[in-house]
Amino acid sequence: MNDEKTKQSSFVEHLTELRSRLVKSIIYLFIFFIFCYFFAENIYGFLVAPYAEAVKDDDVSRRMIFTALHETFITYLKVAFFAAMFIASPIILTQIWKFVAPGLYKNEKKALLPYLIATPVLFLLGGMLVYYLIMPLAIKFFLSFETSAHLNNLPIQLEAKVNEYLSLIMRLIFAFGISFQLPVLLSLLARVGFINSQYLKKRRKYVIIIIFTVAAVLTPPDPITQIGLGIPLLILYELSILSVRLIEKKKNNA
Repeated sequence: MNDEKTKQSSFVEHLTELRSRLVKSIIYLFIFFIFCYFFAENIYGFLVAPYAEAVKDDDVSRRMIFTALHETFITYLKVAFFAAMFIASPIILTQIWKFVAPGLYKNEKKALLPYLIATPVLFLLGGMLVYYLIMPLAIKFFLSFETSAHLNNLPIQLEAKVNEYLSLIMRLIFAFGISFQLPVLLSLLARVGFINSQYLKKRRKYVIIIIFTVAAVLTPPDPITQIGLGIPLLILYELSILSVRLIEKKKNNA
């Protein structure tokens, strides 16, 4: 009976601790959301910069439009939430770490800490790839389908909607950021003995198909963003194999 009471008490304590960590994460997220909303216009300017840079030398006068009264307001809410999630992610990861860490041994803490650092770094690298390379190339690609009045009676010209453009770039940043967690995921699976380097090598050809299928689902239907996600993921997969090899060597030497 005492053992059962102790287990129940321990379970309740864990749930209470989990609730506390979740509440703190939500409070931080809400505070950052309010803060980011006041700077939503500046954040919007930052996110729209790749489009502005790509079309600055065009002969056509460019603009962003909205077609519903509430569209810009909703867009600013989305921008603020996106920025808040981005800023709060290290704090949320820290709350997760504080919840998990007490139940780990010292050597397990040392093993997991690099992954805690690598996760936001890889997410940031994925976001930077979208912002500085993929989006400018994709915009140029899509604009190449415009036609002038000299070829047709009515020209085909892009008038980008605020909501659609920002939803696209934010979705791509999240897609690339999450996809760039591949080395972290595979390394963790290797640590628990679920996979090994030989397993990853043998299934390379299947992984290539899966990667480009995932890239086709997560990105717009154009070759630039799909290849732009697929090739980095293939490189990260090869780096994951090297990482798993190092883990195996450490295990053998231990």
